Amino acid sequence: MQIIISNNSKEPIYEQIYSQIKKQILTNELQAGQSLPSMRQLAKDLDISVITTKRAYEELEKNGFIYSVVGKGSFISEQNNEMIRERKLKVIEEQLIAAIQNSKEIGIELAELKELLTMLYKEDV
Repeated sequence: MQIIISNNSKEPIYEQIYSQIKKQILTNELQAGQSLPSMRQLAKDLDISVITTKRAYEELEKNGFIYSVVGKGSFISEQNNEMIRERKLKVIEEQLIAAIQNSKEIGIELAELKELLTMLYKEDV
């Protein structure tokens, strides 16, 4: 498992860890049942506080990506692809609602917003 921490990022370190582990789970780089490094080991490897790794692991567990067994460690959870899709869809809907509200505030019409969305969607983001 490889995690790269950027000191230049505005994203907190625990979120960087969370995002990278989550991505590795969703892309099957990390498989169900696979163990993660202990919080202490990961903190040592990344030269950060154990509190930071603990927070990242707690977020991963809260969102169903990992589970912990007392005295054994943390492991990758079995992923339900339909549930993952639903969670992602909810986030997209929230982001689109914010974009629509911003567009209305500055007078962008639906046709122009659709055109912008289409153009951005076709770009290699």
